[in-house]
Amino acid sequence: MDEHNTHSHHHHHSEEHRREVSNRLARAIGHLQKVKQMVENDEDCSDVLVQLAAVKSAINNTGKVILKDHMEHCMVHAVEDGDMEMINELSNAIDKFIK
Repeated sequence: MDEHNTHSHHHHHSEEHRREVSNRLARAIGHLQKVKQMVENDEDCSDVLVQLAAVKSAINNTGKVILKDHMEHCMVHAVEDGDMEMINELSNAIDKFIK
């Protein structure tokens, strides 16, 4: 990440949310480690691509969980407070995530 988030919000994520995101990331890391191992073992390219698709899916689904939580909590408060900076930051983050 080449840009630093200059705006910090005061919403604290629940332990359950943090655990869910952490578990999803652990699965994505596991998939990615499997891809690396497959490449090192010179396994079939089609199989590598299927496993790589699992990595992409795991990361995208993790992003959806984070975005949903952000929309349900942080953005509700930003709209209530008229915090356009936070709204613009979310828009920029979505643009980068969806690229």
